[in-house]
Amino acid sequence: MNLENLQKQICEKYASKYIPLNEMDMVAFAMQSLGQQPIYAVRIVPEKKDHISWFIHCGEYSSAPDFYQAIHVSHLQEYLPKILPYLALEQGFQVIICISSDLIRH
Repeated sequence: MNLENLQKQICEKYASKYIPLNEMDMVAFAMQSLGQQPIYAVRIVPEKKDHISWFIHCGEYSSAPDFYQAIHVSHLQEYLPKILPYLALEQGFQVIICISSDLIRH
């Protein structure tokens, strides 16, 4: 199944609007957390100035001002492909991906 169909299926499963990102859209990703578990992601209503709606980190959250870095969605294919199927969920959704299961909240 291709990514678009998988994203649509996940949106339908969780009664979410389908709001996909394109490969050049930006997300906030805590690069230094890569490799930790679980994976956390939350989609917010973006501020007009930066247009970033997804914030993604692995393991423990940090309130450090440089915790997140803006990257293109296309880079997630290399760094964190497990999150890609969930990135079309609408604002307000939270995703937690654990080794044994996934938790989706709205």
